Amino acid sequence: MGQRIHFVIDPQGWCCMGLIIFIWLYNTIFIPKVILFPHYEEGNISVVAVLCYYFCSLFCIVSLLRASVADPGKLPENPKISTTEREYWELCNKCNMMRPKRSHHCSRCGHCVRRMDHHCPWINNCVGEDNHWLFLQMCFYTQILSSYTLILDFCHCYYFLPLKKENWDVFVFRHELALLRISALMGLIILGGISRLFYTQLMGIFT
Repeated sequence: MGQRIHFVIDPQGWCCMGLIIFIWLYNTIFIPKVILFPHYEEGNISVVAVLCYYFCSLFCIVSLLRASVADPGKLPENPKISTTEREYWELCNKCNMMRPKRSHHCSRCGHCVRRMDHHCPWINNCVGEDNHWLFLQMCFYTQILSSYTLILDFCHCYYFLPLKKENWDVFVFRHELALLRISALMGLIILGGISRLFYTQLMGIFT
């Protein structure tokens, strides 16, 4: 897509993003193992449901990584400003560089970003002019994956027929309820936070 690679050296951001990747791995490993595969083998769900979950999971992690490493709109050190556009530029009092209006200086990244919205620790990157659409894409796919996970957790407990045979994995069988409760709790937290963030982003774009 022509996006420049951009890495931010921030231990806090690495921890936040590592937590998100851990939650993604948890649900990508245990949800199919506990719910999808056993019910598929007994004919309670189709292969389409299994494939859809993996596709949602893939889209979610790819959009997260793309939003994390994409250049948000970092200004070059010596920008070329035409005479007609000079009145729309101003001097940053933190990095002493000329920047267009609506740009902001990010203290964590250490540079100015065009049309900076905010610095998001969960992607360890700023959200600016060049990666805002990637951030919205990530929020959208995260909502879909979280909703799908919560629906599967609910259906497994209250809708699907009970499994006729115990899971072949003793550990999963003994701790199935605990695994599902952890998955549902993480799904509710992420869905609530991402939905609120996605709503405020859309309202900001529309207004």
